[in-house]
Amino acid sequence: MKELPSPTFALSPLVLPRGLFARSIRLQPVPVAAKPVAGKVEVSWARHQDEVREAQRLRYQVFAVEMGARLNSKMPGHDIDLFDDYCEHLLVRDAASQEVIGTYRALTPTQARRAGSTYSDLEFDLTRLRSLRSRMVELGRSCVHADHRQGGVILALWGALAQFMARNQLDTMIGCASIPMQHQASPSGHAAASIWRQLRQTHLAAIDWHVTPRLALPVERLDDSLDVEPPALIRGYLRLGAKVLGAPAWDPDFNSADLPMMMRVADLPGRYRKQFTAD
Repeated sequence: MKELPSPTFALSPLVLPRGLFARSIRLQPVPVAAKPVAGKVEVSWARHQDEVREAQRLRYQVFAVEMGARLNSKMPGHDIDLFDDYCEHLLVRDAASQEVIGTYRALTPTQARRAGSTYSDLEFDLTRLRSLRSRMVELGRSCVHADHRQGGVILALWGALAQFMARNQLDTMIGCASIPMQHQASPSGHAAASIWRQLRQTHLAAIDWHVTPRLALPVERLDDSLDVEPPALIRGYLRLGAKVLGAPAWDPDFNSADLPMMMRVADLPGRYRKQFTAD
């Protein structure tokens, strides 16, 4: 079994002292042991490249096979990009079959500097977020197997992410939340334009945090009057206090509109905030 390559280091039970940001080392995920959750799923951080490959195969199944994304990968059947080697990969397994049925990846501030940027930087000008970067983690590539989208898998992922944020003294999460161009039977991005119209009225961040898309979805040429709901993942983010940072970008490879979103621990509802705060 191949160990993860540099700069991904082995997991360790490191706990950073409160107020200390370790600039010279890589922040480590909480060493979540694979453990049953409600007797059905197990949560762990990838320790070996073989485990990362399992996540990448699930991502390919969801993004390419199911959603029709055009993925430029040198390994058939895998979704691999240049950020994967810098990210921590969170896995949820079916307890009975041990199949990976859910995944997230997290890019810490230290690793973002090593990579040269975040994935979100490729889609948006994040200049206005520069003051947040030292305590900002990027979350991405979230997906759940089609047979396991009843909510339990996402809850398991978020429980581990809460420990990760608290242990490493991180207080801001950003990411690109995707809306398929074919959403709720609405073609050609009309649903995405309509969701943007709704959310800019109710969940738009303060202007200090606004970002601009590098390849904007042409919302002015789309019908934004449809009565459609955002995807479930975006609705979950909004319930946790997330804000939309600006208009959506168009990702032609994934055939999706990507909304820039940010969630700060300080803005979480009280019943969730304690999960993201170190004791």
